Amino acid sequence: MNTETKQAVEKILTDYLEKHGQRKTSERYAILSEIYSHEGHFDIEELYVFMKNKKYRVSRATLYNNIELLIDAGLVIKHQFGKNLAQFEKAYKYKQHDHLICSDCKKVFEFCDPRIMQIQSMAEDLLNFDIFHHSLNFFAKCRALKENGTCEHKKD
Repeated sequence: MNTETKQAVEKILTDYLEKHGQRKTSERYAILSEIYSHEGHFDIEELYVFMKNKKYRVSRATLYNNIELLIDAGLVIKHQFGKNLAQFEKAYKYKQHDHLICSDCKKVFEFCDPRIMQIQSMAEDLLNFDIFHHSLNFFAKCRALKENGTCEHKKD
């Protein structure tokens, strides 16, 4: 994470904590830093492993509690990809994108198609709304798995 982003997200967190009368703990800033040092989506277990590998002493309960706080602060976005597959991603300087989820290996692919934004704009005009967020998820089966017996995305 570059210095500018680090300062910006830490300020957002500090302002949020002060506004809500919450403590500014080193654990909260460490969790934030870890999240913003990775690209793409993650789940709580992956975040726990990332932090353990860097010798942070943080429990899963602490991660679950603080991820909710970071969502409320607007620093993290939560996605529910299927019944039990909650995943998260950074929200600061978030570029609108949509998702394709492989139901075989659970890998999440991001894509952006300007036609979707055109549809959103048309819906705003037709229905007289200002859309502030949308979510589009495609759930798919791996063609390679069907043809060869191996999900080619598991290599990533």
